[in-house]
Amino acid sequence: MKSYSCILFDLDHTLWDFETNSHQTLQELYHYYEIESRGVESFASFYNTFVEINTRLWELYDLGKITREKIRFERFHGILSHLGVEDNELSLTLSDEYVLRSPKKSGLIPNALEVLEYLRPRYPMTIVTNGFEEIQYTKMASSGLTSYFKNVVTSARAGYKKPAKEIFQFALTEGGFEAHEAIMIGDNLLTDIGGAHNASVDTIFFNPNKIQHEENPRYEIHDLKQLMEIL
Repeated sequence: MKSYSCILFDLDHTLWDFETNSHQTLQELYHYYEIESRGVESFASFYNTFVEINTRLWELYDLGKITREKIRFERFHGILSHLGVEDNELSLTLSDEYVLRSPKKSGLIPNALEVLEYLRPRYPMTIVTNGFEEIQYTKMASSGLTSYFKNVVTSARAGYKKPAKEIFQFALTEGGFEAHEAIMIGDNLLTDIGGAHNASVDTIFFNPNKIQHEENPRYEIHDLKQLMEIL
């Protein structure tokens, strides 16, 4: 089994439980702003619409077709409009509140802390993320992740976003490592696995839902605890 000198980690969906934290935040907003009274029949409808639109926007962002600002400021307008609510002021309020509240949630992917405790004395670890700069640091602090990582590389700071090889090269250069010494762990086949391959970095695909794919990561896991068998 090949040995490594450092580990690169994705944050959202890999360590920080985006789905759980987002669900809690949206539920708070739905009730606080009485969105049901606007004709949105249920929280489930509101949440499912968010998931559909948010996922599509992030896919477009990862492909370089839209900006982060479009996600941040147009996401809730699209959600409300889809649900038959035309209220631009409310959409901007929801956007601000979501960005304020969601990063303060502390939910983590199962076994994340146990695995990080195991890895911390063995490897220097770096977060490599396309998420919004100010938000990612809040997420890490709120969920107790900060102390496990030597460095946090965001797309804004690196000047490139995954899957560009340059963001991985930026992270490696800051840590003083070469590509062959590192391994990247992430849940996204395009940005994490494909991006690391672009930079000649080995990969571990975190695939908890066991989706079918045609990529060829060096390793594939369904539970973070499997990292303790590999690393």
